[in-house]
Amino acid sequence: MSFELKKYKLAEIADVQTGPFGSQLHKDDYVPHGTPIITVEHLGENFIIHENTPKVSNDDALRLSKYSLCEGDIVFSRVGSVDRRAYVSKKEHGWLFSGRCLRVRVNKKDKIDPKYLSYYFGLESFREYVRSIAVGATMPSLNTKIMSSLEIQAPELNVQVAISKLLSSLDKKIELNNAINKNLEEMAQALFKRWFVDFEFPNENGEPYKSSGGEFEESELGLIPKGWKQGTISELGEVAGGATPSKKNEDFYTVRGIPWITPKDLSKTNNKYISRGEIDITQKGFSNSSVKLLPKGTVLFSSRAPIGYIAIAKNEVTTNQGFKSVIPFKHVGSEFVYYLLKSNVETIESRASGSTFKEISGTEMKRVPVLIPTENVLAKFNEIVEPIGKLTQKCEEENEDLTQIRDTLLPKLMSGEIRVPVEQDHSAPDLPMVAGKSATYQP
Repeated sequence: MSFELKKYKLAEIADVQTGPFGSQLHKDDYVPHGTPIITVEHLGENFIIHENTPKVSNDDALRLSKYSLCEGDIVFSRVGSVDRRAYVSKKEHGWLFSGRCLRVRVNKKDKIDPKYLSYYFGLESFREYVRSIAVGATMPSLNTKIMSSLEIQAPELNVQVAISKLLSSLDKKIELNNAINKNLEEMAQALFKRWFVDFEFPNENGEPYKSSGGEFEESELGLIPKGWKQGTISELGEVAGGATPSKKNEDFYTVRGIPWITPKDLSKTNNKYISRGEIDITQKGFSNSSVKLLPKGTVLFSSRAPIGYIAIAKNEVTTNQGFKSVIPFKHVGSEFVYYLLKSNVETIESRASGSTFKEISGTEMKRVPVLIPTENVLAKFNEIVEPIGKLTQKCEEENEDLTQIRDTLLPKLMSGEIRVPVEQDHSAPDLPMVAGKSATYQP
C-alpha cells in the first residue's frame, strides 16, 4: 500500500476551544465531590493524571457544559509548557477543562483518527514548532487562532488507525505498569503507617504490638513502644549536600558521564528510583567542584524550590545544591528512610528558612526529630518492603524501555519509514528496539 501524506490545517479537521475565563470559574466553586476539572498539572505524557483534580458541583458542571470533554478530545496547555497535551479516554468523558487549557476536538473523523492526531502532536519537531510560534515574552501562550492555523500531515485513515493501535499497545503496557506500581506504593505506605505510626508491628508472637497490649514509654514525641527511642535523622544515615560545577565551562558537562541530578529532574518523573538526570557531569567537572559522589541506595531529598521531592538512587550519583540527601546506615535501609522522609515532609518544611524561598539547611536536616525503632523491627520491615521495591524498580525500568521504543517509533511511523500492515492485529506487537528519528514537522 502506498504511503501518501495529506496536509490539513487544524481548522479543517477540528474545533479548538479555550477553557472558561476566570470570571466563570473560581476556586470558591470547588467541592469535595463532583465533576473533575483538568488543569495543566493533570496533562501527563498523552494521558490524563487523575490525582488531585479539583471538582465542581453538578449544577456548575451543567453551567460549564461548553467546556466538557468527550473521549477522543485532546487537551493542550494554553500557557507555559504549550507543547504539553493529553488524550481524553473513556475514563475522563464528561470531565471539564480549565481556563489554562485548550481543547482540540476532531470533527472530520472520516479524515483524521483522533488518537493518531494526538500522537502526531507528540512529534518532537511539531512540539518545537508549537513552542516557537507561541506568543508572549515572559510566559508563552497559545490561542485558538494559532492552534487553528497549525498544519498537520496524515496518511489514509486506515493507516492512521493502524499506527495509533500500535502506539497505544505500548501506552497500555506503560499504564498497566503504572497501575501496578501505584498499588505497590499504597501497600508499602500502608505497612509503614501500620508499623511506625499506629505501632501495630508484629510482636515476638507475630501479633499486632499495640492492640496486643505492648508496653509503651514516655518520650517528647509522646508514648512510644518500649525499646524504641526518639532520635534525629543523623542517627539513621549521613546527610549529604550537593553542588553545581561552573556552567561557564562546557568541559564540565556531558551527555554520558557521572550522573548529576537536580530537583527539576525529580519534578519530571513519578518514579521512586532514579539513575541520572537530564545532563551528566564530566570527571573534570567533578574534580573542580564540591560535588559529592553518593552511593547506590542514597535517598535524595530536595531541600528547596520545592522541599520534598524524594527518590532512591539506583547507582552512584551526584546532585546539585538543591538536595539534602540521606545515605542510610546499613542496618536502617533505603526503603525505611524513603518512607520516613515522605511522612515527615511537613515537619522538615517547618524547619526551613529563607526570604525568597524556603530551604532546609544541612544542619537542620540532621536535627529533624524522628522515632527510631529497634534493629529487629527495622530488619523485618526491610525484609517485606525490599522485594516490593525491586518489583517497582523493574516496572519503572520496563516503562523506560517502552517509552524509548514508542518515542523512537513515532517519527518513523509518521513519516512512513516504518510501515504498519493495516490487516495485522496490533494488540500485542513484538517490537524490536530501533534508533533514530526521521519524521519532521514542516509547517
